[in-house]
Amino acid sequence: MHHSIEIEQLTYSYPDGHEALSDVSFVIQPGEKVAMVGPNGAGKSTLILHLNGILGGDGRVQICGQEVNKETLRRIRAMVGMVFQSPDDQLFSPRVFDDVAYGPIYQGLPPDLIQERVAKSLRAVGMEDYEQRVSHHLSMGEKKRIAIATVLSMDPEVLILDEPTAGLDPRARRSFISLLRELHLTMLVSSHDMLFVEELFPRMLILDEGRLVADGKTSELMSDDHLLAAHGLERPC
Repeated sequence: MHHSIEIEQLTYSYPDGHEALSDVSFVIQPGEKVAMVGPNGAGKSTLILHLNGILGGDGRVQICGQEVNKETLRRIRAMVGMVFQSPDDQLFSPRVFDDVAYGPIYQGLPPDLIQERVAKSLRAVGMEDYEQRVSHHLSMGEKKRIAIATVLSMDPEVLILDEPTAGLDPRARRSFISLLRELHLTMLVSSHDMLFVEELFPRMLILDEGRLVADGKTSELMSDDHLLAAHGLERPC
């Protein structure tokens, strides 16, 4: 069985010469839910953008045994469901149905299968009655659920989320955490919300200044106050 995500000695510098990632290596197994934490500028977002080929650095990135390169991009982007911090970056159609159907249409699926994928994806996020709603009239929590449905409709192998709890009120946050807990997908989530990380993710990666400085059980890393303080993090209250 292939690893869901395999990164080996990944290094990336931006055009201005700033090294955003330096010799990062880790493996995520099928079904794992892993959190990636670190201070601003640690390289988390840069790393995420390598997972579907938006950025390409030195080293090796594989998704489900497929190396990420120009030849595999279409397959990789079908396997990796990417949910950005702001759902407005992903919701741009007149209706919720159109947003969720966009990926299956891009994949060239027939209309009956597109309808089935949309219905299944909205049901998975508890939004089955929202097909005809206008995406931009929804609450932040509702938009985030729809954004997840837009990637679930492509039947991905891996779900990547960037700061998924940002901008949510306490009720929406609790509901959203319950949703992610129920999704049976390999998951890599970048977050500053340490309570969310502690509650949902058995494994945690710590990035700082472009380097992977810790990789282990969340419970153990969260109990190391010296480690957290050294990398600009705090144990949740």
